[in-house]
Amino acid sequence: MGPKKNAWYVAGLHFECVRCGRCCSGPTEGYIWVVREEIERIAAYLEIAPAELRREFLKRVGLRSSIIEHPNTKDCIFLQSRGGEKCCTIYPVRPVQCRNWPFWPSNLTGPDDWNRVAKKCGGINRGRLYSYDEIQKIRSRRAWWREADKQEE
Repeated sequence: MGPKKNAWYVAGLHFECVRCGRCCSGPTEGYIWVVREEIERIAAYLEIAPAELRREFLKRVGLRSSIIEHPNTKDCIFLQSRGGEKCCTIYPVRPVQCRNWPFWPSNLTGPDDWNRVAKKCGGINRGRLYSYDEIQKIRSRRAWWREADKQEE
């Protein structure tokens, strides 16, 4: 399921989202994976049909779907400027990949990788301390909507 308790971040890691949008920004192309349930929730949130969302905002990569990026900036298509600040226009229904930032496997390989990505993300190494167990729970999170549905009941 992930690293053993002797992982380099066993004492936890600090992170506080500063809402800069850099985690959603280029300059390189990437993938923002979405599964069927997320597609349906994003479509409902945008008040469009899932087929329209697929046609306008998603691309197929093999058997998977990814949110498209702006062709020039490589920013997520849902990262928009509003009032001079960048914000996610689907934040309440953002995919699990977005919810798990910055606790991605590639960022947790070692302290050098964590500190490298901290140069892009101003929220890394500041703010709240996430314990090892909290990080492991975030890393294993998949079906975020199940918890959201329970809270709505």
